[in-house]
Amino acid sequence: FEKYGVNHKLNVALLIGGVSMDEQIKKLDRGVDVLIATPGRLMDHFDRGRIILNDVKVLVIDEADRMLDMGFIPDVERIVSMLPKIRQTLFFSATMNADIRRLADQFLMNPKEVQADTPATAATTVVQGLVMVRAEDKRECVRRLIRAEHLENAFIFCNRKRDVDILYKSLVKHGFNAVALHGDMPQSKRMEMLAKFKSGEAKLLVCSDVAARGLDITGVSHVINFDVPIHSEDYVHRIGRTGRAGLTGHAVTIATPADAKFLASIENLLKQPIPQLVEPAVDDIRVDPATVPADDGSDRGSRVRGRGRGRKPAGPGRGRGRGPARDRGPAPVAAPAPMPMPEAPVPEVPMAAAPPPEEQPARHDNEKPRGRGRGRGGRERNDRGPRQDRWQRDAGVMEHGENALGFGAFLPAFMQGPARAQSLSPEAAQMAETMASGSGARDEEEE
Repeated sequence: FEKYGVNHKLNVALLIGGVSMDEQIKKLDRGVDVLIATPGRLMDHFDRGRIILNDVKVLVIDEADRMLDMGFIPDVERIVSMLPKIRQTLFFSATMNADIRRLADQFLMNPKEVQADTPATAATTVVQGLVMVRAEDKRECVRRLIRAEHLENAFIFCNRKRDVDILYKSLVKHGFNAVALHGDMPQSKRMEMLAKFKSGEAKLLVCSDVAARGLDITGVSHVINFDVPIHSEDYVHRIGRTGRAGLTGHAVTIATPADAKFLASIENLLKQPIPQLVEPAVDDIRVDPATVPADDGSDRGSRVRGRGRGRKPAGPGRGRGRGPARDRGPAPVAAPAPMPMPEAPVPEVPMAAAPPPEEQPARHDNEKPRGRGRGRGGRERNDRGPRQDRWQRDAGVMEHGENALGFGAFLPAFMQGPARAQSLSPEAAQMAETMASGSGARDEEEE
């Protein structure tokens, strides 16, 4: 805008995120005629009361297909709602499918369509090529192509941001001058990486699809698709980074047998197949897709990403995929199972008799137990010493009866049947009979 509008008395302000707002606020305070902005930062300034959109006459949405497809629709709808109804709205895009066109119609009145070229057509100045390799050979293929093609500079596109970082570190490790660019980087870092690439300080720009649109860098000799784009329209935008301003460019796509579906979609969009790249440097790692069964893509890129979440090759001694196998020595021999030993008879140990009644301290029936060992609800525990409850003290000598099962270390005599109760003293027998019938008095704890 600054170049073409140099002879016009129009003030322009650039409103983008990731940078300081001070300079933007200064320009807005002086008054501007044209706003070039991203939706998020535009709404941020609007909410702060810095701009008023009541008198806007022209609205331009660039890369309209992506703007209406990447989650910006709520912001675009809000921006449109704040503009006057009578205005001119312009949508620009190199690709515009039928679904996006129907979505755009709700923002337009009496629309007209102007086509500068056939939709989704690759530039004739771009020489395309395809290399089919196995997934584990993709990085080696990239390095060989960089050395063999004698490229001046190149965009290397990946589908995922984490793949951008992994491939960038791999290229730097092998001595290549590269920089990275993806959406998770701050705006200042993005501008720094682009400045290095534009100035020639770095020859390789490893990037995601954030660099496939809106970048006009002349003199780019090559575009390498490390990953086949999932959306066929992105292929047209990627290879459009080269072959600009009438210059000849080269676009090479590295594919695996798992990418057959995406390649078919791209070739269907282009109305022609992508020719095989003639390059002897990659002939020994090239594969024929007809001889390699295409997998379902479940481990696509797992062998390329290194420490990703993909499945690692199995093998003895491999620890979490973080290095070569370690020799852990011979496997331990399992010890033989011990032979069963005959069960020895358990000797019967008679329990100590309770002290005589006259030696025990007197206690009323309504008296609560005291001391430690009080559990929840105030009940007295038996697991903190040899203390016995009242019914155990009064019942006399406690022994396991022949027909007793599962009553622990103490068993009241009245629960062992009438034969045992007859051998007790008269006082103990009367107490056992009373407690067995349930008619005796119980203290508050038992209640």
